[in-house]
Amino acid sequence: MISTEVGYVGGTVPGATYQQVCSGKTGHAEAVHVTYDPAKVQYEQLLDIFWENHDPTQVNGQGVNLGDQYRSAIFFHSEEQRKVAESSKASLADSGRFSEPISTGVVASKDFIRAEDYHQQYYEKQGLFPRR
Repeated sequence: MISTEVGYVGGTVPGATYQQVCSGKTGHAEAVHVTYDPAKVQYEQLLDIFWENHDPTQVNGQGVNLGDQYRSAIFFHSEEQRKVAESSKASLADSGRFSEPISTGVVASKDFIRAEDYHQQYYEKQGLFPRR
């Protein structure tokens, strides 16, 4: 992986701020934009990490964070990514790993807004996640 940045995607308000997104009125989801080198890591591997690190069955939330902005989604950038994401989602659903249906959406990415600086590497800044 080359880099990550957090932000908001999929909404209707250009340049939305964290406070606006949290209002639930912009349509944005909080997201992580991942820049990677496909010669070093495959898209499928990134999807495996995605599935392992959250609950894809929880609708409009993750843990204690509730609201549409916390919905589970994969925002794709190409038709190939869409196909791979849909296949990965179907495989997970067929695996029997979860008793509830997978609620993760597979949606075209558009208009990513980089979150405010204080959100970048948030867990690390809070001492909750060690730097690798």
